[in-house]
Amino acid sequence: MPGLKNKTQIRAVVITVSDSRTEADDVSGVTLVGLLLEIEAEIIEKIIVSDDLETLTAVLKTQSERAEVNLIFTVGGTGLAARDNTPEATRAVIEREAPGISEAMRLQTLKNTPMAMLSRGVCGARGKCLIINFPGSTDAVRECFAVIKPVLSHAVNLLKGETEHDTETLAV
Repeated sequence: MPGLKNKTQIRAVVITVSDSRTEADDVSGVTLVGLLLEIEAEIIEKIIVSDDLETLTAVLKTQSERAEVNLIFTVGGTGLAARDNTPEATRAVIEREAPGISEAMRLQTLKNTPMAMLSRGVCGARGKCLIINFPGSTDAVRECFAVIKPVLSHAVNLLKGETEHDTETLAV
């Protein structure tokens, strides 16, 4: 409805999962931060974490338990390589999986590259925080964000217990 303001404040943490990336060359993480800022999300923190399963699991748990965080994006670690542990770490901390988000991202990105079939990213909720796994490529970050952008505010509202449908859907 015209005139309604998106009253959901998205407060996000962006976690780049990589054994080799540094702040200087983390293009995908920076791209995601930029996309979040375009929708006026607040970036609580941007960090780089190694592909170590225990470390990533601990970081996801700690970040999702922060009261001011309602959305966590991981970037990278979703493929088939031995060190790609992001889906396993995410499953270890979420309480409820949201497979439709992952399925929609894979379906859309599959239209652009057959490599999308290799993505194992998952999404789900821990408490009042939504966790979404993105592949590590910059193109995939842009494509996946475009797919989920229209539902982010509503998903965060639902996790906060706000079930009224008075927020605008973000323009695609």
